[in-house]
Amino acid sequence: MATTLTLHPDRALPADPTVRDLARTIYAQTASLPLVGMHGHVEAQALADDAPFGDPASLLVTPDHYVTRMLYSQGVAPHRLGVGGPPAAPRDIWRTFCEHWHLFRGTPSRYWLEHELVEVFGVTTVPSARTADTLYDQISAVLDDPAFRPRALLDRFNIELIATTDPATSPLEHHTKLAADGFGERVVPTFRPDAVTHPARSSWAADVAELGRVSGVDTGDYPGYLEALRRRRAAFVEAGALATDHGHLSADTTPLSADEAARIYRDALKGPTAGADAFSGHMLHVMAGMSAQDGLVMQLHPGVLRDHHSASAAAYGPDRGWDIPVGTEFTRSLRPLLEDFGMHPGLRLILFTVDETSYSRELAPLAGVYPSVRLGAPWWFLDSPHAMRRFREAATETAGFYNTSGFVDDTRAYASIPARHDLSRRVDAGYLATLVAEHRLSQEEAAQTAVDLAYHLPKLAYARRPA
Repeated sequence: MATTLTLHPDRALPADPTVRDLARTIYAQTASLPLVGMHGHVEAQALADDAPFGDPASLLVTPDHYVTRMLYSQGVAPHRLGVGGPPAAPRDIWRTFCEHWHLFRGTPSRYWLEHELVEVFGVTTVPSARTADTLYDQISAVLDDPAFRPRALLDRFNIELIATTDPATSPLEHHTKLAADGFGERVVPTFRPDAVTHPARSSWAADVAELGRVSGVDTGDYPGYLEALRRRRAAFVEAGALATDHGHLSADTTPLSADEAARIYRDALKGPTAGADAFSGHMLHVMAGMSAQDGLVMQLHPGVLRDHHSASAAAYGPDRGWDIPVGTEFTRSLRPLLEDFGMHPGLRLILFTVDETSYSRELAPLAGVYPSVRLGAPWWFLDSPHAMRRFREAATETAGFYNTSGFVDDTRAYASIPARHDLSRRVDAGYLATLVAEHRLSQEEAAQTAVDLAYHLPKLAYARRPA
């Protein structure tokens, strides 16, 4: 078994020699382009504080739910990975990860991790039980270097712009610090109102009260609640935000009458109410109207049943790997929103899905006709080589390339950001090379399209709309 860790220059490019040669040429046009990360989950505080990363486990294992969920599936207890308690020592977490390296064969996590280990940390040894301690010490030495602080990595990773994701109630103090330190145009917030738009959540009433406190508006009634949301959106715009982000189980956008919305809101403040799901769908419609006015790009990613194992969610909290996709309907669900705002010049709606059966049936046709709609990158369980390729094959013939919004890394694992963008660029190069080989595009057109997908389209798609 190989013990040396290397990166093949043709990784993730097509196997056919003719197409591969074309893909190499196309990929070379994008390999060194700056990274534009318009949707992600790196904490703003990490960049504001610019403190050293703690250890290899807390950087590469514990925060990456792709990594932890694979290990859970093989019976590794969460606390052995730093999730929940009793807490494991970082070196022990790392040993557990290295002992199970073989589990990641064939997964995108393997691609990203190999890229990180070789390109970022200079590792040339395959992780294993035998090599775990040596690798831990080697990576720790890199983490101790001031050149590996979070802000320095913006330059090392060639990140031109990175968007964090922040709750509606965030006072944005970390972004204030970043702006004061000259990073305000490079690190921007994203408005995430989920905690206050889903009355079915147990913490909803407390979160709404906090919304009122932060905004300075009484949220005791529905009109006050809407005004508080408008003020928080304005604060995010002032802080440089370009987008909002909405996670819903369904894509339903059916509006309620003002009286019905006010009634459900009032009832929800008192406790669980049967109208909670209808209110959540209504709020997507409301948020689209607000985006049409303030120009914040609206990102929607429905179709994930969060915290599928409730006991694990209670023990370890959200975003720990127990979120599972469900089939998602878009055409009828989005119609109320698009009837009212789909042609509005102020709205840009970027649609993500983990249900790839909807690409050619619903999403590509919607993006192929509504000027407000763009297709988001393959997301979450679909940001893998084959699924990225399927996305291009399913969506391009109806929506084209220019009704898509470019790649987003959607990750908390900071060190994996370059690897994820690199994989997307390689997959797109391979798909474009196929079109050249089939004489459907010229090589010049393919190269320009690759550059647009990697760099120009994200900036265009996430530019704030005219007010």
